[in-house]
Amino acid sequence: MTDAAIVDLHCIDMPADENASDATPLVIIHGLLGSADNWRSHLKAWQRSRRVIAVDLRNHGRSPHAEGMRYAMMADDVIALLDSLSIERAHVLGHSMGGKVAMSLARLSPERVVSLIVADIAPVAYEHGHDDVFAALESVREGKPKTRSEADVMLGEHVDSRPTRLFLATNLVRNDDNVMALRVGLDQIKRGYSDIIGEPDGEQPYEGPTLVLRGADSPYVADAMLPALRAVMPSARVVTLKNAGHWLHADQPEAFQQAVEIFLNAQ
Repeated sequence: MTDAAIVDLHCIDMPADENASDATPLVIIHGLLGSADNWRSHLKAWQRSRRVIAVDLRNHGRSPHAEGMRYAMMADDVIALLDSLSIERAHVLGHSMGGKVAMSLARLSPERVVSLIVADIAPVAYEHGHDDVFAALESVREGKPKTRSEADVMLGEHVDSRPTRLFLATNLVRNDDNVMALRVGLDQIKRGYSDIIGEPDGEQPYEGPTLVLRGADSPYVADAMLPALRAVMPSARVVTLKNAGHWLHADQPEAFQQAVEIFLNAQ
């Protein structure tokens, strides 16, 4: 545990169906500027087999805003959430930034992790790559759009990709002034960005069962990164999903769900 204050995370907690086969819950951790809401269709699929909890990390979704985006701090937040839900051990799945949170949690508290699933991220430091996204969100914050279509125009001044703009728009909520406002802690995220693009925390490798899913069209888990990946997760099985980019769970949802289910059923 770090010395930083724990953030009381919001989560979506979906109980297992009556005929569920796995008593171990699955915890899902979203990526940068994502939220638990992005995973609702997957939650419905996986709850047929087990209880599923999707978290909102600090400064994301409905969770509080707080300084600090170090991976050990975010892992501590998730551990505190598991404690509050009386969950001793869980399968842990993380995408992108959430994958680094999941790796850090597994390395720092391996006794809490039954198995680890990492989606399209490696335990390496990445280059800066979100300046356009941050500028787009700043333009919305300053422009105070009244409608989502107005917000999209503002986002479009910095981000050409419509799918990316739609993803960013999931962070907009109508406030008391009838303005589309940001629900993410943008300032805290920007101040913590150097930690976000850095390596996950933890000194020891996680020796437990591990699945790494990567998109065939994504550069985030290149072959050159596999030695570093296996040094941190020596038991990792790496599966590449065809016709999928970094948001592989959205690009190939059925293939993603099936790969996760097959892995979990084998534990």
